[in-house]
Amino acid sequence: MAMLLAALLALVFCLLSLFHIGWALGFRVGSFQALPERDGKLVFQPGPLATLAVAALLFLAALLVTQRAGLGRALLPAVLVGPGTWAVSAALVARAIGELRYVGFFKRVRDTAFARMDTKLYSPLALLLGIGAGVVAWLGAS
Repeated sequence: MAMLLAALLALVFCLLSLFHIGWALGFRVGSFQALPERDGKLVFQPGPLATLAVAALLFLAALLVTQRAGLGRALLPAVLVGPGTWAVSAALVARAIGELRYVGFFKRVRDTAFARMDTKLYSPLALLLGIGAGVVAWLGAS
């Protein structure tokens, strides 16, 4: 079970990573609703390097869950894989909960395009990915 779950998680992490790479390179598909806004202006506007850093972290998450489940070649130090997978889980669950204003299930600003997408897709996806990573971290290579 851990292998199948890890493969599915890795696929989603890699797809999300590709979206971020595209945004860093200037593609705008889906970017309109990808960042929180206030009064019609973005709350923050990450540059290409920050967006590539997120893409790299998403790819690292894919590597961590697959290696934790025993899929493929070990590319990361084994001592980091367990704690790293738990960290992915914690970070994604925290993302789903949010920072209480613009992002997450408990956000107060709810009337923007981003907030609607966050409620319908982004936060539930973050929660599911976080729970999935936690299950893989718990089960390990089974």
